[in-house]
Amino acid sequence: MAEIEEAPTPIALVHGFASSFDHTWRKNGWVDILGDLGRPIVAVDLLGHGTAARPTDAADYGDVDEEVNAVIPDSAPDAVGFSAGASVLLHLAVDHPGRFGRLALLGLGDNVFGATEPMLTADALEGRTGPEDVQGSLFRRMAESAGNDPEALVAFLRRPVRRLTESELAAVQCPVLVVLGDRDFIGGADRLMAALPRGELISLRGVDHFATASDFGAIDAVMRFLET
Repeated sequence: MAEIEEAPTPIALVHGFASSFDHTWRKNGWVDILGDLGRPIVAVDLLGHGTAARPTDAADYGDVDEEVNAVIPDSAPDAVGFSAGASVLLHLAVDHPGRFGRLALLGLGDNVFGATEPMLTADALEGRTGPEDVQGSLFRRMAESAGNDPEALVAFLRRPVRRLTESELAAVQCPVLVVLGDRDFIGGADRLMAALPRGELISLRGVDHFATASDFGAIDAVMRFLET
């Protein structure tokens, strides 16, 4: 009797705020490089971004996590998320035990506990802050480059986000790779790493938040993690 080959495990890719699947993953080479693993790539555009719907009422963004959950295959795929996308994936891992085989989180750290200041305000995104607001300017340029609608992004930014706790994270049993630049404005990840039962941290030297997804060290670390 011939053996039945198992289908390759899909890899879901979830981008960060103000970006899109194409802007974060395709343009930076992730789709081609991860494609060398011979595994299906699941493209996800967060609500308000890329090819997804773009409502401008914050009330329409209450189920962002579950909308992503509905797009990802059911059979415990691996997933890679950056920034807001990483936060969504971590929430799904908490709310749906066993949801993922492996989870790689880029540009995320102790801000999952609400321990850091918000990295962006609606005023900054809409251009109502001065040139001293470097982060706001970078987010605005990213949104323009990705072809996103500022009003939809403001609504996304104002959506309710539940802060996680150590006890919730202790229930995440899949291997989790956290990749964080040592110049990322969100700060460190010591508290997050202490809470994750099977967490591993890769620190990218000299890399800030915006350069993380294009850094080859990040791509290489995730490739090695997914090949394990």
